Parts: sequence; structure tokens; C-alpha cells
Amino acid sequence: MDDLTLIIPAKNEKESLPLVLNELKSLNLKIIIILEKTDVETINSIKNYDCRILFQENKGYGDALIQGINNVQTKYFCIFNADGSFNPKELKEMHQKLYIENFDIVFASRYDKGCSSDDDTIITLVGNFIFTKIGNIFFNLEITDILYTFVMGDVNKVKKLSLTNKDFVFCVELPIKSKRNGLKISTAVSNERARFAGVKKVNAFKDGFLILLGMIRLMVNRPLNPSIRFA
Repeated sequence: MDDLTLIIPAKNEKESLPLVLNELKSLNLKIIIILEKTDVETINSIKNYDCRILFQENKGYGDALIQGINNVQTKYFCIFNADGSFNPKELKEMHQKLYIENFDIVFASRYDKGCSSDDDTIITLVGNFIFTKIGNIFFNLEITDILYTFVMGDVNKVKKLSLTNKDFVFCVELPIKSKRNGLKISTAVSNERARFAGVKKVNAFKDGFLILLGMIRLMVNRPLNPSIRFA
């Protein structure tokens, strides 16, 4: 998988990120870590690993991912968590769907047959179910886990989507714009693990509300501000 770059956004992950990088050592791929310059403890924890570090220019989860995607130089990228919840063994199937089956983007799922999550709560489970149904009904998305950002795709095709959301609304903007722009979409089986350390960065209610507003704006094709135009 020398044509693949993992994009790993990290924030206060000094305990888990080194363990994640240890798991990835045997794989032939590239790694970009995006974090804040002030996150000194996380930076120091990975200074001896073979990865490229990018200091985040702005704020927000989506902003980190957009910056990461824009810096990928391989054909494919994959968003990968810094907390250990994603299993590297699942990368091969996702890569095959791109490289062999010629899909443009692959969304892993925790809710298809044979899938599971050890990191879900009842709140995130219900919230994701609702948002996924909105995606299925109003955006004709054929995915079962819209908020799960274990995603692998063709770099150049995803760059053309003109992704703009700087926060967790990115999670729904990516699949919605992929569908609208005619990308060939597939899904992959995933079994989300419990995080190695640290705490969730998502505020279920606050970020859930922002995601709902973001989906409504995408639904009526209105930008978040007058300077942004959605595809």
C-alpha cells in the first residue's frame, strides 16, 4: 500500500498515538499527523517515529482533515484515528476496493452485518442512526454509518469536492458531496475498538446540533456564510 497516506488528526493523544504508530510500523504506507503546535506532549511522544507532522493552521476537526488531504502526495488517503479505535487490519479491504474494484471512496461501517463498536454509547448510537437515516432519505446515500470517519478515498477526486467545514460537520459533508458529485461509493466492514487512552473529543449534544444544522444547509444548498458555495 505504498500509494496510501494515513491522515491522523491528533489532540492530546500522548498515551495512545505512539501505540497506534507501533501498530502501523509493519505496513508499507505514509503517515501524516496533524496537531496543534502547542500540543508539546503529543509531539514529543512521536518524535522518534517515521511520520510527517503538520501543525494545524486553524482550529477544528474538519480543518485538520482538509489540511491533511491537501498535503497528501500519494494516490489514496485514509482518515485514521489517533486513539486506537481503528484497526489497521481493516485497511487492506478498504484499499482493495479502491485499487482493485475501482471505487472512488470507501466508508467503513460499524453497523453492517458482522460489524461492531466497543466505543459507542447509547447517545452516539441513536444520534448516528438518526443522521444516517437523514442521509439515506434526503441525500440518497447508501451508507449505514454516516458519522464514522474511517474513510479511504482517491485524493484528487476528493480534493475536487471543495470541502469547507472546519468542525465535525465535515463528517456529513464528505459523503453528501461525494454522492452529489458522482463519486463511486462503497462501504467496508469495521469493528471499532475501545480507545487506548484519553477521552472523546466529540460533545454529543453540541456537535450533534451543529451536524444537524450542517445537514439542513446542505439540504437546501445554502452555504455556511456568503463566501462559501457548495458543489
